Amino acid sequence: MDNDCIFCKIINGEFGTEFVYENEHLVVFKDIHPKSPVHLLVVPKLHVASLNELDDRELLAELMLGVKEVTKKIGLKSYRTQINTGKEAGQEVFHLHIHVLGK
Repeated sequence: MDNDCIFCKIINGEFGTEFVYENEHLVVFKDIHPKSPVHLLVVPKLHVASLNELDDRELLAELMLGVKEVTKKIGLKSYRTQINTGKEAGQEVFHLHIHVLGK
């Protein structure tokens, strides 16, 4: 955990964020600045700054399975996923997360 990380604070319940989905590895919540009618963030509970720092294959698999589980749960059959890695690529929060965007 990074004490200054907004996503770590969300995961720890400091903001009362409602989770759309949660398991032992990750949480999923709505983006506060949605770019589409459905815009979710799939976030590992373990603080990892970006995809470049993720060496755990099991956690990577859990994140992708989390995308599959949450989209199934909400009935979203067609969607786009996006991972921004690095400031120049548009990463604003340096805690790995996957955007799930759909209609």
